[in-house]
Amino acid sequence: MISLLKFLQSIITGKTPLRPPGALREEEFLKRCIKCNKCAQICPYFSIRIAHVEWGRSMGTPMIFARDIPCYVCMKCTPVCPTGALQNDVVEKENVRMGIAKINEEKCLPYLDVICRACFENCPIFREAIILVDELLPKVIDEKCIGCGICERVCPVEGSAIIVYSKEEITV
Repeated sequence: MISLLKFLQSIITGKTPLRPPGALREEEFLKRCIKCNKCAQICPYFSIRIAHVEWGRSMGTPMIFARDIPCYVCMKCTPVCPTGALQNDVVEKENVRMGIAKINEEKCLPYLDVICRACFENCPIFREAIILVDELLPKVIDEKCIGCGICERVCPVEGSAIIVYSKEEITV
């Protein structure tokens, strides 16, 4: 359940939750989504949650909170969307664009001289979306990042040193 605390955290941080794979831009998504919950029902990982009243206009729509349960890009949600709010033409996980991960180098362990490869080793677009500079420092390749949030989830730093920002929060 999406809590009031998470809602307030998103207001404080300015961070919005991710939409499932294939989601249209926010305004069009909100117009098309009929809040049928089929995407959440089919998600085998329970990554897709349905927004409650504290999300205002987005209430009843699908959201993903990467730090809790990221999207594992199984692509089961897009074919069940009856309105096209989730585009079914995105079938290859490499073509998903939910958002982009950004690394906070002031918090990231390798930038603080501590060996860590969690984001690199767990990225589903292995050796493409997150690379290691000098075999040590993680770097996100924006054009390859699908924004699934797995890197944010596996980061051992409290609060995560890598955050996935939704496509509404970034300019690609």
